[in-house]
Amino acid sequence: MAALAVDPPALQVPASAFKIRSSNNENYRLKPVYGFVEPGAASPVEVTRTNGPPKDDKLVVQFIEVPAEATDAQEVFKSGVPQGEVILPMSAQ
Repeated sequence: MAALAVDPPALQVPASAFKIRSSNNENYRLKPVYGFVEPGAASPVEVTRTNGPPKDDKLVVQFIEVPAEATDAQEVFKSGVPQGEVILPMSAQ
């Protein structure tokens, strides 16, 4: 079984909607890809790695502020430009 390291292991963003992308969609599954998070709250993300050769990859977390009545995070990112992003290096060994 391979070990996976993500740095940093936790992240705080100043927005209420997020989108997560991976540099390696062949070996990583993310759940959820889109979501909302209340101010000061946490939103766990499940990262699953399938079999494949060990290598360095990255997760990109994009974020955007949305109105309280927004209900579809994916739609928010289709119609709006992210306010920022954080790149998280990952390493499967």
